[in-house]
Amino acid sequence: MSILEKIHGHKDLVTLNAAERSQLCQELRRFLISTVSKTGGHVASNLGVVELTVAIETVFDTGKDRLVFDVGHQSYIHKMLTDRRADFHTLRQFGGMAGFPKPSESNTDAFVAGHASSSVSIALGMARARTLRKEDYSVVALLGDGAATGGIAYEGLNDAAVSKEPIVIVLNDNTMSIDRNVGGMASHLRQLRTKEKYLGMKHFSKTVLSHIPGGQVIYRFLSTIKNKLRLMLLPATIFDSMGFVYLGPVDGHDTENLIMLLNVAKSMQRPVVLHVVTQKGKGYAPAQEHPKLFHGIGRFDFQTGEPIKNSGQTYSEAFGSAMVDLAGKHDHLCAITAAMPGGTGLLEFKKTYPDRLFDVGIAEEHAVSMAGGLAKQGMIPVVAIYSTFLQRAYDMIIQDICMLHLHVVFAVDRAGLVGEDGETHHGIYDVGFLRHAPGLTVLCPASYLELQQMLRWAVEEQDGPVAIRYPRGSDNGSAEAQWGLAEDGVTCCGSDAEVSLVTYGSLLSNAEEAAEILRNHGIDAGIVRLLKLAPLPIESIAKQLATGATVVVLEETGANCGICQELSFGLRHLRPDCKVYGIDLGDQYVTHGSIQNLYEHYGLSGHKIAEFVMEVHRVEN
Repeated sequence: MSILEKIHGHKDLVTLNAAERSQLCQELRRFLISTVSKTGGHVASNLGVVELTVAIETVFDTGKDRLVFDVGHQSYIHKMLTDRRADFHTLRQFGGMAGFPKPSESNTDAFVAGHASSSVSIALGMARARTLRKEDYSVVALLGDGAATGGIAYEGLNDAAVSKEPIVIVLNDNTMSIDRNVGGMASHLRQLRTKEKYLGMKHFSKTVLSHIPGGQVIYRFLSTIKNKLRLMLLPATIFDSMGFVYLGPVDGHDTENLIMLLNVAKSMQRPVVLHVVTQKGKGYAPAQEHPKLFHGIGRFDFQTGEPIKNSGQTYSEAFGSAMVDLAGKHDHLCAITAAMPGGTGLLEFKKTYPDRLFDVGIAEEHAVSMAGGLAKQGMIPVVAIYSTFLQRAYDMIIQDICMLHLHVVFAVDRAGLVGEDGETHHGIYDVGFLRHAPGLTVLCPASYLELQQMLRWAVEEQDGPVAIRYPRGSDNGSAEAQWGLAEDGVTCCGSDAEVSLVTYGSLLSNAEEAAEILRNHGIDAGIVRLLKLAPLPIESIAKQLATGATVVVLEETGANCGICQELSFGLRHLRPDCKVYGIDLGDQYVTHGSIQNLYEHYGLSGHKIAEFVMEVHRVEN
């Protein structure tokens, strides 16, 4: 039996010796690569924290102590060590294990962690709750993989430093988030890495002095002098200046030294920052050489590391291609991304126009406010951010963009369901919060061609804010052959139908399938597709409806986050003879799984839509 097979939690880890821990780390890497090659997931970030996680789980009992991840795609090794290894073949699959920490899955998952930079704030809240309730447990925040570029991280650090609460903040410094880290903190951490030899000498002197009589007294005396000399001879870290005890930087792949330092940090009973330096993709050559590719990857060949995927363009790539073309025509066009030039399709733009691509790190609020400044002074910024992360900039969209009616284009990537990443990453709320912003035009293409046409229109023909939301992946090549870019934002197939399926974006193909099923069952069904969601073209929609038509609105959004209510209210006055129904994703958080699994589960697959309409038709008649 392997060592990994014997590990079910903290009580098993503390029985291991150094040699066994080293073997365990090797087994964890092999198991991780083998398993995730079949399911897809976050490979490079987890390979980078194997030794660190083993050390943390050895020093802290995460069933009682609180370990807060930031961000949660670093949590696979934690899950393996907390009695979930047997379920790992279900990782990110429908009905299986989540790819991020999930308290409902295990009490060792202290908090949900799908977005970045909030771990210190959450951990400090837990530490303060511990003090107020007079309880006894440790609190650890694992801050890293780019999360330290986000503004909320500094808000948490600012408060934690003066709180006097015992809290251990482990700064996992791997120089990357998804792409290479940028900004002042990244530069600061690079400088700190040069001090690693200093900390090694400190550890050596402490070890030597501990073996001679009176050595501890000598060490304390020398330590006091040393701290004063260090601050005189070496520039203080930002963490020293804030009031933390700063330990590091240290090798994040030296398990034994990490265990020693984590025990030191735990014993200090005050706010401590432990700075560890890790390598993303450690131990697997393909991931080490291509950490961006292996940050989040689908299925891949275990031996070669080659991805197993369908060829073809994606919406992100179509967007990126259009951006390069537009930038060649308009020298006042620029692009902004929040740590994801690759994920948003902007790598070619970055290569071609490096001075006009601004990667601000994991700082969506800053990205949007900066776009406001650029637009106010005559530039046309295109802000490319995933839907789920754009939520964090809601205030800036309203206050810093729409209130001044600035010419900013939001490229809202990953709109709708994203599949296996689950509830923290689905882009199912943006329709709701974007449509609330006065003066913001919201568009939704169903093909690459429409996306590129909309982007060109937003850049060249508008003078105010525009948001274009588009899904993850491909358009399946079906939409652009049948549907054109309508000036009024509405296209229709079957305007005299007794049933009108009203939808937009990636649900078009499901609506087409449902309409075909309904026709085969003797129900005349047409499709009204919307390209513009705000302002909602209700009068144009009403013109497409037959007298007494049954209208079914299909939306890949959470309940009350789409257009159904406004459309129903508007049609009440324009077409009171029509009956309006809606199908959406419901009022609960949407789980993880393939998009097709999720469509089926939530009633938005073609045949589920048809079943709903047939039941409505039966009741009405």
